[in-house]
Amino acid sequence: MATDETEVLPESYPMNGGDGKVSYARNSFAQRTSVDASKKFISEAIADLLDTELNPILDSSIRFQIADLGCATGPNTFYAVQNIIEAINSKYSMNKHQKSQALEYQVFFNDHTNNDFNTLFRSLPLPRPYFPVAVPGSFYGRLFPKDSIHLMHSSNSLNWLSRVPKDVGDINSPAWNGDSIYCTGTAKEVVEAYSNQYKKDMNNFLNARALELVAGGLLVLVVGGVPNCVSLNQTGIGKDYEIIGSCLVDMANKGLISKEKVKSFNLPLYYPSPNEIEKLIEDNGCFGIERMETFPGKGKHIHNSQMWPMIVRAAFEAIISNHFGNEMVEELFGYYSKNHMDKVSIFNGDDVISLLHLNIVLKRKN
Repeated sequence: MATDETEVLPESYPMNGGDGKVSYARNSFAQRTSVDASKKFISEAIADLLDTELNPILDSSIRFQIADLGCATGPNTFYAVQNIIEAINSKYSMNKHQKSQALEYQVFFNDHTNNDFNTLFRSLPLPRPYFPVAVPGSFYGRLFPKDSIHLMHSSNSLNWLSRVPKDVGDINSPAWNGDSIYCTGTAKEVVEAYSNQYKKDMNNFLNARALELVAGGLLVLVVGGVPNCVSLNQTGIGKDYEIIGSCLVDMANKGLISKEKVKSFNLPLYYPSPNEIEKLIEDNGCFGIERMETFPGKGKHIHNSQMWPMIVRAAFEAIISNHFGNEMVEELFGYYSKNHMDKVSIFNGDDVISLLHLNIVLKRKN
């Protein structure tokens, strides 16, 4: 079969398309931070770990195939790909590989089928040292033929679950999360529901990538996480999610949206700890962890009450409008912008913990 479907088709949470005022293309500065911060790590990993022989696919076709998973609408995916290609070129040049001058790159840009690929491809950089291809579909299933990709990269995407855990929106479940819109980390049943969904999704992700990567190929991941033994509600991003939740409650109290809809709304996001993701990869067994590095995110954009609400809207508008309807979105983000400005001082508290960037390089086991 060309694809391996999960039990239920993954839900889709596209970033805002186009290049307008509230588009992801114009409001992805925060995500760019992790791309920039991981550049040195990825370059060193490629220099030290990439097998320049790889497999007969490369030797016979001088084609190096790269996939960026969760590309959205740019421009961050272009920065990431450029960094990777520069590192590969440097690797081949240093090794004086006989085919380094003839090497050609094919880059697969992947995201959900309703991602705005038109905007992505209209904004492709020129000149570019690669041949671009769009690959629509969820990365929680198969995307490519077996043994076809030499290097896979994903940044700022693997915190998105394939779906909200069913039990957290069920009032009759012990995991019902009616008092919050995210996994705060304080309710045991809610944490278990989210972490179980994350484990299932990551297993599907790793199993698919293990089939698609060539022997000796690399899987490079940049994932947001929480420090070990820290709950998300102790972080700046957790406190920001609480502001969004309070705005939804205020709108419900004013009769602008349904209270039941608010209580059943949950963000499909999960932030693992380093220990958690390391164990998950080891338990899956398809990959060996070649290198793993954690460092605190600076979170500077969250303090900007003009910029940050636009970043949040670009990422969350589709989820919110799908649950509540399009007509309330403008008013919600009006409330949110004001509340964020009024409460921006909470992000400076001594008790606020930064999210981590988890940089991980995996190599497929033979």
